[in-house]
Amino acid sequence: MLRIVSLVMLVVSSGFFAQVHAKDVLVCSPDGAVTVSVGVKANKPYYQVSYRNQNIVKPSHLGFELSDGLLGDNVKMLSFRKDSKDETWCQPWGEEDSVRNHYNELTVHFQERSAEKREMNVVFRVFNDGFGFRYILPRDKGDKYCIQEELTEITLAHDAKAWSIPSNRTQYFEGLYTRDLLSRKDTVCTPLTIEYEDNLYLTIHEAALEDYASINITPLLSPEGDAERAIMLRTALTPWQSGVKVYCEGETKTPWRTMIIAQTPGELMTSRLMLNLNEPSRIEDTSWIEPGRYIGIWWSIHKKQNTWEMGPTHGATTENVKRYIDFAARHGFSGVLAEGWNQGWGQGEKISYLKPYPDFDIEAVCNYALSKGVRFIGHTETWGNAKLLEEQMDEAFAWYQKLGIRAVKTGYVGHYFDGKELPKSQYGIRHYRKVIETAAKYQIMIDNHEPAMPTGIQRTWPNLMTQEGVRGQEYNAWDRRGGNPPAHTVTLPFTRGLAGPTDFTPAIFNFSEVVKGTHPHSTLAKQLGEFVVIYSPLQMAADAIENYEGQPALTFIESCPTTWSKTLVPNGEIGKYVTVARKQRDGDSWFIGSITNEEARELDLKLDFLDADKQYRAIIYEDGPDADYETNPYPMTIRQEVVNSNSTLKLRLARSGGAAMRIVGSER
Repeated sequence: MLRIVSLVMLVVSSGFFAQVHAKDVLVCSPDGAVTVSVGVKANKPYYQVSYRNQNIVKPSHLGFELSDGLLGDNVKMLSFRKDSKDETWCQPWGEEDSVRNHYNELTVHFQERSAEKREMNVVFRVFNDGFGFRYILPRDKGDKYCIQEELTEITLAHDAKAWSIPSNRTQYFEGLYTRDLLSRKDTVCTPLTIEYEDNLYLTIHEAALEDYASINITPLLSPEGDAERAIMLRTALTPWQSGVKVYCEGETKTPWRTMIIAQTPGELMTSRLMLNLNEPSRIEDTSWIEPGRYIGIWWSIHKKQNTWEMGPTHGATTENVKRYIDFAARHGFSGVLAEGWNQGWGQGEKISYLKPYPDFDIEAVCNYALSKGVRFIGHTETWGNAKLLEEQMDEAFAWYQKLGIRAVKTGYVGHYFDGKELPKSQYGIRHYRKVIETAAKYQIMIDNHEPAMPTGIQRTWPNLMTQEGVRGQEYNAWDRRGGNPPAHTVTLPFTRGLAGPTDFTPAIFNFSEVVKGTHPHSTLAKQLGEFVVIYSPLQMAADAIENYEGQPALTFIESCPTTWSKTLVPNGEIGKYVTVARKQRDGDSWFIGSITNEEARELDLKLDFLDADKQYRAIIYEDGPDADYETNPYPMTIRQEVVNSNSTLKLRLARSGGAAMRIVGSER
């Protein structure tokens, strides 16, 4: 159970709704930097936002197109209420062990002027690092209606460069984030990260997506005559096949529409605004939820050395999986994944999550793993047949629990769920939630591939450990265009990574090619750095075990935790480079990853985050003098230095190179 370690509830104004007139209502962040103003003009509700007295969001309208007409086109503000909270809550796993949740809240009650007098409440929560707001549509129980579109506007005061992927041309969110002016972009997925001005960055996303459609963002130029040429961003919900965006019954609460506001890209990464807008854990006993490192029969399949389906080179055989288990036990990995263990991978085979292939004895494998202190990780690929998984998952998850399986990787390759609905539509969101809740019932952790974009619900359901929704490492095995470019992994922490844990699958040590020109476009040291930079509490060392044998670089992976007590970002520029420092839980060691794009660079890393008056030993894995991602990716040096909080380390990063280090306390 998540324990609240401190709680202060302050009621600003009063606990009841206050009557208001036409005047705007204001709410500020606790430090006063962010101000949200809400009002009605020409009978339309709107809000606007300033940061440090600078206008960021110009007046932006709120409302819906519902099955029973527009809502928000002819309203008055009836009343408002203010509230405040300052609490600290603990995470069973995460980038910190505890999170401060400190905000001021404003709830505004709007009502139509028409005879129907439909109501619309909007709740704003304002934090020191941004804000979120959600709609509440009060309706009688049993009242059925549809949302045809959400008409939320975010009107930025001016155009700006932003990183995004297009929503209509990117399956499973597996795209390359590109930088361009907002005014030149089509409808895009969120998170949408914006370089608004020098020393001012914004990220737009959503939090607590539940029984609703995922948002996309459509940039629209402001009307002619606007001298500042503001840029309006309009929400575009993901539809059902019917064209309806959301089917509603009774009261409806939308997800939170969020904006992180930061002065550096690193502050975007350390914001916990989205987590704070989710509800506390619904799992009381989280002791069975165990982060960890794992390996698997995965990369060898993508490299065409093994197959998913049974045959002469089948990967998931009893013998082969036991070999991986032996390696995991020797090198401190907690789990072994084997894709293709169950019937249904061959052409014409019926999928079953309860029937292993004849050459895979799952009971023997699970017992063998447990005898070695390792757990087998299950896998349930659906090819988009969501209903099939729903039909089998109670029985399958109960069986997995008896076998000692604690984690399952789910998959949904296939553009539509059940042949008709988009995964990020309300249909898909309902399915993902069923899987998470059912898995929790049987103490199963989930690694969700081909997901909807994460929105922080791991706070509420902490058995949802990590998710894909990213152009991952597998593109470096078979992508005919050559794989992921060097800038990809120095862009992800500021874009996809802001949505939550990312199953990118780092740590490839062998860069041989199956497709000419396709391999990890990085150095070996950068692969180590990515293990720290790209956060996942279930972190896969993705290479085949043959490529780890005898590799000194593996010692860093063996020592690296996957859950942390503190996370810092000492430096970083989106798409160029980033350094992330993380402190282990239940200890005083730090692990640091630093990676760069196609440009070589030298970085000064101040260690002022270390405890004062204490000496440490830094074990540094870095690019060798001749390392280059195109011509010579393997050279790496390992050195040690005695350091303290006054030390500054010089990091030399080769082209698409990196560094990784472990800093441990030492005796004087």
